[in-house]
Amino acid sequence: MSQKDEAEQELERTTMAIFIFRENSSLLHQPQDIGIIIDGVEVLNELPSVAAGVAMLFGLCYALNMKYPQGFRFTFEVIQKVIMELDVTQLSRKAQSLKIKLLQ
Repeated sequence: MSQKDEAEQELERTTMAIFIFRENSSLLHQPQDIGIIIDGVEVLNELPSVAAGVAMLFGLCYALNMKYPQGFRFTFEVIQKVIMELDVTQLSRKAQSLKIKLLQ
């Protein structure tokens, strides 16, 4: 079984992810594909960059009114409320603490 096949099987069991497929493991080579998985289904592919993938994943969560995955709740909150400055009036204590540290 190839690494790509193993990765695809793992992605099928994934709740939410940005994936990057490269021809080999070297970071010096351009990715063959960058995409998004939600509930084990590839919803977007051939994205231009990882940054675009993060923005699209955030947009999908926001547009589809999806709950953020438990392990990434604070990460998405910081992206939404600190970086993108959307709905900044209600920050969790962790996000508020990070925002204060970033502003120092």
